Amino acid sequence: MGFGSYDESEQKDQDVDTDEDDAVNVHENDHDGEVSIEGDADTDDLVGRLSEMRDDDD
Repeated sequence: MGFGSYDESEQKDQDVDTDEDDAVNVHENDHDGEVSIEGDADTDDLVGRLSEMRDDDD
């Protein structure tokens, strides 16, 4: 077989275990709440500072 080819017989009759007990519950640790940010800088100041930091890296 060449690179990238596969044996079609390997693709037939594949058993997949779909045991529900092993499933991940993505909502198990959901939290309701609020987020607050303390600081005096507004968005324009923060974006400006980020631009300066990126320029410093060059």
